[in-house]
Order: sequence, then structure tokens, then C-alpha cells
Amino acid sequence: MFLTNPMFYLMAIPAVLVTGVSKAGFGGGLGVMAVPLLSLVISPRQAAAIMLPLLCLTDLFGTREFWKKWDANNLKILVPSSLCGVLVGTLLFRLLDTGKVQLVIGLIAVVFSVKFWCSREVTAKAEAPDPVKGGFWGAVAGFTSFVAHAGSPPANVYLLPQRLDKTVFVATSIVFYAFLNYAKLIPYLWLGLFQLDTLQAALVLAPLVPISTRLGRWLNQRLDSRQFYRISYALLFLTGVKLIWDGMG
Repeated sequence: MFLTNPMFYLMAIPAVLVTGVSKAGFGGGLGVMAVPLLSLVISPRQAAAIMLPLLCLTDLFGTREFWKKWDANNLKILVPSSLCGVLVGTLLFRLLDTGKVQLVIGLIAVVFSVKFWCSREVTAKAEAPDPVKGGFWGAVAGFTSFVAHAGSPPANVYLLPQRLDKTVFVATSIVFYAFLNYAKLIPYLWLGLFQLDTLQAALVLAPLVPISTRLGRWLNQRLDSRQFYRISYALLFLTGVKLIWDGMG
């Protein structure tokens, strides 16, 4: 029983804390490390099943912290397309090679972030919301979020170039992930991914969520926009590297 294994908590506590800080501070990014960390001591499917309720709870606290600060136009584009991606992920779940999905998304994240640093796009003109781009990346985010809890890289590829106010960016990301994660609960139940021990583990780890969310909010308030976007692109790059590593493993 992994709930009595100290190594489980050694991996799980940092995983939950990093996820909350990353989501509430920078709109995602390093939260993608949670499942790989937990997979060092339990199976990847157990890890994903434990993290989903915690992600839902993190989104709930994050939405409260950033209430009504989101960009509704982007959400109208991203949310419907992401639900289509979740549906495709559900139907193909048992046939998919998760490693290949991680590899492709990791490469996209790395190329996109390197392009930013090489072209010094910090001062570039901000892009406007685009239904075509947003629809595509929203669907990709829904798909990759379902199969690997890796929805932030595709979503960030769409949102970061808009250079939204840092608070608006994080609020939009959190509300988007809230729709996405809560939509995944029903397919996870249908596929039988939730078991008693995984739900018990999520309950034990739940008190860490408000702590990590509040810390992420604190960091967000103390960074100027230039620092925020540099850190966000750096996190996107690290996330991409991590996904490539996992996909090649």
C-alpha cells in the first residue's frame, strides 16, 4: 500500500506544492512534473488519478484568488475546442503511446521558447486573440491534458504571445484549466482510473493546495511584467525538456 510508504510522500508533497505555485504564480508550466515525480514510486496511471482531483482543487482556489480577472474572449475560444480534445483523448486513451505524445509536445514547447529568447520578443507587438489559432491549440491542450496532464505547453504557445497583463494571463490560464480538469473527471471515472487508494491519497494531500496557491499568488504580485514573462518562457522551456526526457524514456 503506497499510502504507508514514506517515499510516496517524499515525491508527492513537492509535486503538489510545485503544481500550485506554478499555476497560481505563472499560469502553469512546472505542474507537468507532478505525474513524473509520483511515477517514481507508483504507476503513471495511479499518479494521474491522484493528481486530477488535486488539480481540480487547485483550480478552485486559484479561481477564487483571481476572481473575474480573466480574459473572457480567450476563454470563449479555448474552452470549447479543449473539450473536443478531451473527447478525442478519451476515445483513443487505450490506444495511445503517451511517450510519443509527450515527445511531440515537449519539442513544440522547446522550439517556441527558444524562438522567443533568440528573437528577443520581449518588446514585440502583442498578438490578438485568434479563433483559428486558439481553436487549434485549445484542442491540442485538451488532448494532451487528458493523456498526460500536459495541457499547459500548448495553451501557453497560444496565450504567451498576446502579452496579456500578468494577472490576466494567470487568471485566464487557471479558469481554462478548471474547465478542462473538471471535464476530465467523467472520462476518468468511465475508464476506471479512480480507485479507493488514489482518492484517499488525494484527500491526504489536499491541505497543501491552498498553501501552494497562496504562495503562487504572492509571487505573481511581486514580479513586474518583464520578469514574469521571462520566467514564464523559462518554465515553458524546462517543461518541454522534461516532456522530451519522459517521452524518450
